[in-house]
Amino acid sequence: MSVTYLEYSDPNGAEHKFYEVTVDGADLTVRYGRIGTDGQTQRKTFPSPEKAQAEADKKLKEKRRKGYEDAVQGVRQKREVVRRTFTETRPTTRRGAPLLWKFSTKATAFGIFADDDQVWVGNEAGQVHALSPDGEVQRSFTLPDGVKCLVRDDRWTFAGCDDGNVYDLSGKLPFVAYEVEGSSALLWLDIHAGTLAASDWNGNVFAFDAESDQQWANVATGGKMGWMVRVDDGGVYYGHSTGVGMYDRTSGLPLWQAKTRGGVLFGWQDGQDLYAGTTQNLIQRFTKAGEHAQDYACDAAVLSCATSPGGEYVFAGDSGSAVYCFTRTGERLWKLGSGVGGALSMQYAGGRLYLVTSSGILAALDASPEAIQAAQRGEAPAPRDVKLAAAAQASAPLTQLAVTADSGQGVRLVCERDGTRLRVRPTTPGYHAWNVQFPRNLRQAGATYLVDDLVDAGGFYRVVGDIRRVG
Repeated sequence: MSVTYLEYSDPNGAEHKFYEVTVDGADLTVRYGRIGTDGQTQRKTFPSPEKAQAEADKKLKEKRRKGYEDAVQGVRQKREVVRRTFTETRPTTRRGAPLLWKFSTKATAFGIFADDDQVWVGNEAGQVHALSPDGEVQRSFTLPDGVKCLVRDDRWTFAGCDDGNVYDLSGKLPFVAYEVEGSSALLWLDIHAGTLAASDWNGNVFAFDAESDQQWANVATGGKMGWMVRVDDGGVYYGHSTGVGMYDRTSGLPLWQAKTRGGVLFGWQDGQDLYAGTTQNLIQRFTKAGEHAQDYACDAAVLSCATSPGGEYVFAGDSGSAVYCFTRTGERLWKLGSGVGGALSMQYAGGRLYLVTSSGILAALDASPEAIQAAQRGEAPAPRDVKLAAAAQASAPLTQLAVTADSGQGVRLVCERDGTRLRVRPTTPGYHAWNVQFPRNLRQAGATYLVDDLVDAGGFYRVVGDIRRVG
């Protein structure tokens, strides 16, 4: 039996992975993945030991051509995961916010996404739940590591996980849509029109295209702790310990940077404005051209912020478990106690402010003028306590495909090598040649797949429904 172990780390820190090939007689086993993890395993039996060795030599030659080098397993360590730490200060207001309902995830929660149809929460234990706006738990997932953030691109929902993977949660089972490798811990994600941006503990920013390939990587410009990254048609915006800035979305060229008062702990965008919550008790609004436009003063460090559509109202959550509302011009309208801990992330949707907190609670705050006025008079209602149904099943990530006969139903895909890239393209008539977002850990050269459908997501395709491998 022969075993060959290779590793690859890109100088920008965007990839940090291994590739191991084992030949045992006529059996060939390939194991690959992120350094420090067990990775994925594929096995195949050939007609003879010579054919198995020839295939192994071919695979190793391809990897070495891409920059992989012989290594000793265990010398290079797994990337360290950073848990966000902050000091919660004593509450400075006794008036409670008008919470409609609350749901305990039982672990500190950062990830949130809310719209008029669903509210998503993800916590440090890797648990993700989707609820109705009225607090009914509809779907649950269990991911391999803590979830820092949840993002939405059209009707697809993605979870950024501490294991460096970004999971697509749109189907029955999660699968790896993007791999954000790095020697530093991944802190935040955003996605827009297929472009994924990620920021890490060292303040570096990475951008990936719709097929999950890295477009560019930028080393931090004087700051660390990249807790803010946002994307739109024009660019990628970042915030770290010294300020905010912008990169061109396609090329990654720096366009501007501006200092903030204090380190950035959270970032939000709305229209042509960026909002940075800072350690110096401020939300600072910048135009997307980099001009400082407005400050919103809180009484403690700002852990999160959000706006209503058009920036009419600006909301904040501070380290003293308080929630604020300001006018666009900076007038403070109210400050109320959350009653559920410091709001680490928040989103506004449909007249409600949704919070996820240091105590692991997702809460819905009624942000209507009537409810706020009643709360200021001390008339806030007791929130309904939402429970997770005992029969609720949590779906784990897809790591292996079922092999099925080619029934001809659905859209047929084939995985082929295109230069150094392993890409998936549809062969069913009526679809473009390339640009399919397909799980990277399930791609294998020469394999054929069937999916229920493909949807054009604006220049690239996303998979709808189950993925089956044709045997």
